[in-house]
Amino acid sequence: FPPSLQVFPSQDPLDRADFNAVEYINTLFPTEQSLANIDEVVNKIRLKIRRLDDNIRTVVRGQTNVGQDGRQALEEAQKAIQQLFGKIKDIKDKAEKSEQMVKEITRDIKQLDHAKRHLTTSITTLNHLHMLAGGVDSLEAMTRRRQYGEVANLLQGVVNVLEHFNKYMGIPQIRQLSERVKAAQNELGQQILADFEEAFPSQGTKRPGGPSNVLRDACLVANVLDPRIKQEIIKKFIKQHLSEYLVLFQENQDVAWLDKIDRRYAWIKRQLVDYEEKYGRMFPQEWCMTERIAVEFCHVTRTELAKIMRTRAKEIEVKLLLFAIQRTTNFEGLLAKRFSGCTLADGTVKKPEVPPPSTNPFLEDETATETDEIVIEKNDTDKPKKPKVPDNPFHGIVSKCFEPHLYVYIESQDKNLGELIDRFVADFKAQGPPKPNVDEGGAVLPSCADLFVYYKKCMVQCSQLSTGEPMIALTTIFQKYLREYAWKILSGNLPKTTSSSGGLTITSLLKEKEGSEVAKFTLEELCLICSILSTAEYCLATTQQLEEKLKEKVDASLVERINLTGEMDTFSIVISNSIQLLVQDLDAACDPALTAMSKMQWQNVEHVGDQSPYVTSVILHIKQNVPIIRDNLASTRKYFTQFCIKFA
Repeated sequence: FPPSLQVFPSQDPLDRADFNAVEYINTLFPTEQSLANIDEVVNKIRLKIRRLDDNIRTVVRGQTNVGQDGRQALEEAQKAIQQLFGKIKDIKDKAEKSEQMVKEITRDIKQLDHAKRHLTTSITTLNHLHMLAGGVDSLEAMTRRRQYGEVANLLQGVVNVLEHFNKYMGIPQIRQLSERVKAAQNELGQQILADFEEAFPSQGTKRPGGPSNVLRDACLVANVLDPRIKQEIIKKFIKQHLSEYLVLFQENQDVAWLDKIDRRYAWIKRQLVDYEEKYGRMFPQEWCMTERIAVEFCHVTRTELAKIMRTRAKEIEVKLLLFAIQRTTNFEGLLAKRFSGCTLADGTVKKPEVPPPSTNPFLEDETATETDEIVIEKNDTDKPKKPKVPDNPFHGIVSKCFEPHLYVYIESQDKNLGELIDRFVADFKAQGPPKPNVDEGGAVLPSCADLFVYYKKCMVQCSQLSTGEPMIALTTIFQKYLREYAWKILSGNLPKTTSSSGGLTITSLLKEKEGSEVAKFTLEELCLICSILSTAEYCLATTQQLEEKLKEKVDASLVERINLTGEMDTFSIVISNSIQLLVQDLDAACDPALTAMSKMQWQNVEHVGDQSPYVTSVILHIKQNVPIIRDNLASTRKYFTQFCIKFA
């Protein structure tokens, strides 16, 4: 549809864009009979034409005055715009004037703010200056009169006020006041040191009856002064307090040797009690003077003991060394209970490290007695025990001096272990092999438990003395005697076989043998072999756990040097040899019957019997040996299985 029809919809066919005159006439006169009213239709069309002409004429006439009205409206609009522009300009001018006025007012306010701030700063600075000047004068006067109690409070205030004048140091008067304060501090420091020197002279051991209030206040002043003053006071006091100790326990005195080491620790205990009673309130609590005296005593003692042990190294015996170490570690434990260790800032003492969690079933309480056994239980592997965590910050502060002489302890353990192995050999020869004990599934030699109990005692004891090179030396000793135990006690006591047969072969089956019986192991010998096998398995498992425990005890940098693989291989060889002996014995027992089978003249057999004689013989030997071996290896089923496989 054309736009006109969209705006003014019409159903008149004459308004259609595709108007067809012929169709329209056919619509008006569809038949010949309808032509009878043609005049009426023509009149209607003419009337419609006249109405349209009238409408067109009216519209055309109405448009003649539109141009004039439009020009008049445009002129009125232009005038209104000019008036609006003028009003906007007036508003803009007034806004600029207001802005200028606001700037002037703001500038005045800023000036007032600056003036107020500067005035406040000036008043504050003048007050500080007045306080500083008065404080410096008072400080100098009180210093001359040794009024340390007042000086302690005043000095801190003067120092705090002086910090406000750091940016004014270019002013001569301020710089002069600052120099006076520094001079007063230096004078105070020297004066306080002189007072302490007078009260506690370095020469001589005579001490005053008790502290004075002047020195107590002087310590408060020293807290505000240069830290070097405080350190000098502490150093001189402790040196004077320990001067008697250096005289009493000189290197040439009898009480200086290790057998009287208790007297050293008894002396310092008395001195600490004496200090608490006489001087406990003189020094501020945060100085920790009691702990500092104890720590310095430990440093001096470690140096003196190291010196005298170097001089008299040949006189050091194991019992004497262990006695001195035990008393020293007890004293270090006492220090840990009494003090926190906050003054140990010189790095002399190595702080203990928390070892990582372990799943080693070998772990037990470190305080176990030497009679405790190391028991290996398979069901304990799921219940790891955590290692004991050292928490003594004073550990090694004195006892570290004994470490260079621990070779005496190591040599003693070497000798003791050698004697222990010899005693095991002698006991085995005297008592003979263990009696058959089928009900308990085979017996482990008791000597192996004794050996590892002794190992544990040595390991714990040595780790308390040192976790460095002495632990490596002790590990070497352990390796030596593990091998000796394997060869002298285990391999050395295995029964000797009289048969050279290495197993069943075609040659052995075809070999002619005289007689039907060969030498066999007795019941006691079979039980002994099984007992040695069980003992070797116990030693193998315990050696592995011993290696893990040693690695936990030793310093982290030395862990790689702990390796007991060779010793574990040695016990594996003992196990393999034991199984081979059991196999060879049963093999040799069955060999004559198998030889008889190979010589059987089958062509002469006329009647089939129930069972051949050689079958009966083989079954008899198997029934004699296998149940004994099975029962004696009940605790080590995997090795009984290996025996069966190798024999088969």
